[in-house]
Amino acid sequence: MPNPREKREALERLMICGSGVRAENSKGRAVFEEQDEVRTCFQRDIDRITHSKSFRRLKHKTQVFLQPEGDHYRTRLTHTLEVARIARTISRALLLSEDLTEAIGLGHDLGHTPFGHAGERALDDIYSGGFKHYEQSLRVVDRLEKSGKGLNLCYETRMGILNHTIGAPDDTAEATVVRLSDKIAYINHDSDDAIRAGIITGEEIPELVRKRMGQRHSSRIDTIIKNIIENSSDGEIKMSADMVQAVDVFYDFLYEKVYSNQKAKGEETKVSNILGGIWEYYTENPEKLPEDYKRIAAVEGSERAVCDYVSGMTDDYAVFKFSSIYIPAAWQVK
Repeated sequence: MPNPREKREALERLMICGSGVRAENSKGRAVFEEQDEVRTCFQRDIDRITHSKSFRRLKHKTQVFLQPEGDHYRTRLTHTLEVARIARTISRALLLSEDLTEAIGLGHDLGHTPFGHAGERALDDIYSGGFKHYEQSLRVVDRLEKSGKGLNLCYETRMGILNHTIGAPDDTAEATVVRLSDKIAYINHDSDDAIRAGIITGEEIPELVRKRMGQRHSSRIDTIIKNIIENSSDGEIKMSADMVQAVDVFYDFLYEKVYSNQKAKGEETKVSNILGGIWEYYTENPEKLPEDYKRIAAVEGSERAVCDYVSGMTDDYAVFKFSSIYIPAAWQVK
């Protein structure tokens, strides 16, 4: 009798089209492992990512707004979940691997810094090797998780995570779906958050965007998803030309009104001071790093270890570490 994994792999031969990646055809893991009886290799990747410490930390990392007052603003974790859901919907409709798509979507931002892209820019300026969150996301799953052992994910999951921002000529169709879904998610939820914060109003969203995508947040996501499904074929995943134009107009509008808005982003000038101060302290005192990062410093140098440590921090933990290093603690006279 075939086991549950073998039954699922048999179903995938019927359900996943020729341009998708079936689990049984994966290029495998860097370190060989016996197959699980219940889960396919991509299902195991999903589980490894969602049970990782770096995944849990995403709930305390900024998406766009630093320290917003309110419970309903997106964090890096809710962004990740929205990307994974959008991507899985598209993959199902196009008969691609939903599990591979979900694994890439859930892992794509594991290497993101505290304080969102402001933190990424700060580390890129500080670290001599340069910092890109998509490269760090791969490093997290390959090198940093599980006390340096890594998650040993499948090749296709790893490459989808690495290339989720800029793409690569040999991307799988599933990786392309995640890359598009990332943009669909953030332009829509960032505008939703900006409206909630009073940065923009719904009526300010360009008329071309509202005409082609819809008037509401949910209808805009739905319209873009359906456009991708209708315009993709033979392994080529794409939007129509008029939808690409609308997405670009939407992004340019958000860049001007939200991503560069002083009310929304004015506090970001403090980010480089916080991360720079932590960086300076630990590069000068690498012996004070946690044990996992001391081991990295011994092999790859203190700068690499401090970069890994700082980039993995949550917003609150970065503030706490900066305060504990540079602000005198309260004391009592007895």
